[in-house]
Amino acid sequence: MKKDIHPDNYRLVAFKDMSNEDVFISKSTADTSETIDFEGVEYPLIKLEISRTSHPYYTGKAKLVDTAGRIDKFKSKYAKFQK
Repeated sequence: MKKDIHPDNYRLVAFKDMSNEDVFISKSTADTSETIDFEGVEYPLIKLEISRTSHPYYTGKAKLVDTAGRIDKFKSKYAKFQK
């Protein structure tokens, strides 16, 4: 194996799902300036929009998406390119 190819800042980081306020700890090299106190220990904080606790695939709860509105918006946006 090559020497000195691994990052030096590999550490425990708190990941927070902003949709349901779930926090979990994992190792990461992601840069962040925010911190959070979790179970009496201060960790660097990475904010997530979606995680395993809120994703429909893992929770089994599908969300209804307004596909009709999205299609109409697409058609109106690109109508000028039709001949």
